[in-house]
Amino acid sequence: MLGFGGDVSDMQAIDRMLLSLATRENYSAPHDHAHDPAADLHAANLHTYLAKVMYKRRTDMNPLWNVILVAGLDGADAPFLASVDLLGTTFSSPTLATGFGAHLAQPLLRRRVPDEEAARSVTKDEAVALVKECMKVLFYRDARSLDNYSIAVVERGNAVVDLKQDEKLEKQSWAFAEVVRGYGTQVN
Repeated sequence: MLGFGGDVSDMQAIDRMLLSLATRENYSAPHDHAHDPAADLHAANLHTYLAKVMYKRRTDMNPLWNVILVAGLDGADAPFLASVDLLGTTFSSPTLATGFGAHLAQPLLRRRVPDEEAARSVTKDEAVALVKECMKVLFYRDARSLDNYSIAVVERGNAVVDLKQDEKLEKQSWAFAEVVRGYGTQVN
């Protein structure tokens, strides 16, 4: 699973690049993945590939203006989550976010999941609820945002990613704004 922040046209270029890579991997000379697990295009390999692409583009003075999150399973079927930015800098953590979420959602995520050990104890339902709470905070903090989003769940032992599109924040109301004081013109 990939998450993007940044320039949309650069994201589309990366998407085309990855589609071409997947096509080459699936239709090139036959090779036996059962005997060579390193040949599989899993999350860790994909992250390494993207890091090299981003670094190469940076050194060519033509960077792709994106931050990319890669989530999935590595070659040993262990959870994998890492990011790569426009400089080719990589980072791995139990929780990651891009854009505005890196500033507002990360503190909420880190409060519940401060380290790898805590990450292992989080259930799927808890993780989904936590992401939904983050989306709610982000919606209220950014006046340009929408109240719908997509959420994907990657589970060990499940070859299919559970993707839910057009999720909607429930019962969002700006009625509370009438009682907020301290910003803008106050009329009493």
